[in-house]
Amino acid sequence: MAHPEPDWDQEMEQTHINIPATDEYSPDNIPLLQAVRLYPKIVACAFGLALAFLLTGYDTVILGTITAVPYLKQGFGELYNGSYIIPATWLSVWSAIGPVGSMVGAVNAGWFQDRIGRRWSLALSCVVCAAGIAIAFCSNLPSEMNSRRGAFLVGRTVQGWGVGGAMAGAQTYLSETVPTSLRGSAMALSPTFMLLGELLGAAVIYGCEKKVSAAAYLIPFGTQWITTILPFILVCILSESPSYLIRKEKCDAAHRALAWFHTDRVDVSRPLAQMRLSITHEVQMSQELAYVDCFKGTNLRQTMIVAFSFVVPSFFGVPLLASASYFMQVVGMGSSLSLIVLILGIVLGLIANAIGVWLMSRVGRRRLMLSTLAVTTVIWLSMGIAGCWSGNIVIWFVFHPVILPPLIHVSNRYTAACMMAVVVVCGLGAWPASYAVSGETSSLRL
Repeated sequence: MAHPEPDWDQEMEQTHINIPATDEYSPDNIPLLQAVRLYPKIVACAFGLALAFLLTGYDTVILGTITAVPYLKQGFGELYNGSYIIPATWLSVWSAIGPVGSMVGAVNAGWFQDRIGRRWSLALSCVVCAAGIAIAFCSNLPSEMNSRRGAFLVGRTVQGWGVGGAMAGAQTYLSETVPTSLRGSAMALSPTFMLLGELLGAAVIYGCEKKVSAAAYLIPFGTQWITTILPFILVCILSESPSYLIRKEKCDAAHRALAWFHTDRVDVSRPLAQMRLSITHEVQMSQELAYVDCFKGTNLRQTMIVAFSFVVPSFFGVPLLASASYFMQVVGMGSSLSLIVLILGIVLGLIANAIGVWLMSRVGRRRLMLSTLAVTTVIWLSMGIAGCWSGNIVIWFVFHPVILPPLIHVSNRYTAACMMAVVVVCGLGAWPASYAVSGETSSLRL
């Protein structure tokens, strides 16, 4: 049964009279499992859009761990004390340029998706990401060492641009199309799929690191195209965001788009009228929106909350955890064992995030974030204290000295345990909750 297209003037009049300013008229205040049964197509779309987050996690661990692959060190590093290392300057620049590219890509996507739509902005970001992968894939071709390193730097920059744009586009699309009852859980899919991407990336690195040719790092580079193509294909199938279409005064197209997301059991006329009323009210309050408006008046508080929620993962150490394999090698762990530790931590994080999505339907976001960040602070502190000792330790037991063995190996293993514990604790709360807050706080026009 097709959804009838509404008479918009009549709908707006009825909206002003009958529809309250809350979501109580709609089935948005229903339990999570009931909402999943009511909106199966939206749930499927949310999982599909989560491929953009899988792309982010996969690229993050590939680029963060690839520097630990021996053959890449040989191709891009220099000989030092009988082994190849990558100079600290280049390693630092490579590590920093990805996030810088992501920031630029996200800002650009925020402006661009208001011009061409959410779908095509996300598709364009995937194309940019694929171009960056191609540059990194070909970075070993120049004969001069610094040229190879520079080409890899450019590739990481362009790829970071695409990843940042894809993340911004997917989050905007989800926050505008997913009903209130599912929005928190849908946004919480971000860390789950990022961890899944990291798991796949770590498995690929582990399977290729022993190769004695350039395939040891070219295969991981090439597989990134798969995670880029999947979200590109998806956005070509999806309908445009109804909120964007209403903002562009394409009301009939918005009605068809919202009907595309729902089954015949859901009457989309009333929620669409409410959406149109909200956007009309926002437009009346402020005409054309610019970036500077995010930092004015009451918008500033929302902007600061969203900005804080986005940096929460950095606060508890996601950038370091993504490079855990290389970090563990720096503190004395073997290459293969460090990759196993990375994979184990990702698996535990996946389980924790799955539980965290359920916890958010029972516990408030703020409580989850504060409690798990507090526990994480203690874990990082204990890890730093454990790293202060590397020799023999003498303790007194019943007035007799007892000499403990050297703690350097114990410290390595405790460091690995702490990093896995951080992933688990934050996966239960701060990580999924931060993305839920970012998707629920902004108004539609912001």
